Amino acid sequence: MQTSRQPVRQDPTLLLAEVARHWPMAKGSVAEVHKPCVRAKCRACASGRKHPAFLFAFTDPQGRRRCRYVPRDLVPALRQAIANGRWMEEQMRRGGVRLIEEYRRHRTETARTQEGRSS
Repeated sequence: MQTSRQPVRQDPTLLLAEVARHWPMAKGSVAEVHKPCVRAKCRACASGRKHPAFLFAFTDPQGRRRCRYVPRDLVPALRQAIANGRWMEEQMRRGGVRLIEEYRRHRTETARTQEGRSS
């Protein structure tokens, strides 16, 4: 029987183990774009195809949208990090809902226990 007003929270080490399995994490998106090069007689640029490049778009701490060039070899790892970051955002959303549900369940149990004592 608990007498505190705070609900029992789940062991955070379980979440930490999951976070470690989903590391690295990133928030943003990767886009493939086609850009012209600097060569004067480039056939790809002259035909309009241009050259593929990858950009990582993200929001900086001041809330401004930024982009960074991503080397082709890094694209798969960055896409996985973004997927891992989305997983973490979902866990945080679920954690907020779970915290409210645990609080309500604890409050109901406490009220029933106190009703039983007063009868």
